[in-house]
Amino acid sequence: MKNAPLPHDLLWLNAADDLLHVSDAWVATQWRTALPVVVRRDVNDRGDVPVGVRGIKREQRAAGWVRPDAIARRLAPEALADRQRLLDSPFVSQPPVQAAIMLTTFAWPWCWGITGSTGYALATEIPVLHADSDLDLLIRAPQPLADNELRQWQAQVAKLPCRADTQVETPRGAFALNEWLREGRVLLKTATGPRLTDSPWQQES
Repeated sequence: MKNAPLPHDLLWLNAADDLLHVSDAWVATQWRTALPVVVRRDVNDRGDVPVGVRGIKREQRAAGWVRPDAIARRLAPEALADRQRLLDSPFVSQPPVQAAIMLTTFAWPWCWGITGSTGYALATEIPVLHADSDLDLLIRAPQPLADNELRQWQAQVAKLPCRADTQVETPRGAFALNEWLREGRVLLKTATGPRLTDSPWQQES
């Protein structure tokens, strides 16, 4: 599939029955095609896209699959980090959105985006944010990134008006930036499960 969806992308589907293999009963009453699903990490032998569904309650998260041809629209986390979009958001006064706006004032050498509840709220305008909400961030890193630049990012993140966590996305998987800077090795999240590594950009032989 050309431009295949990436983890954390938000997807809108053509029809309700395009959401496949979901066993959680609440999904049938709470999810509709006006709401996006989020790409997660998994793989099957049919080439389906693994997705997750959000419910009203925090603990309501369901896993499912969609066929690539069932996707009507796709929105990447990077699009949610657009400064004007953030300023125009109905949640502009919320700490996570204010924090994201602060990060847009710097010229970072990589593409970054917003995931989690803040990303979902920005994409749907559904009020899932509150004063204690975290800001989940994503850095796209197809190539290794300079340690000093990552530390500059982390220094700015530490000053934000809310808790913020950054995942770094490599071609092999994703890892927590604070873990990488602290220990030099990470638990890399991949489509086939987590792997402990000190080389998150290198393909294992």
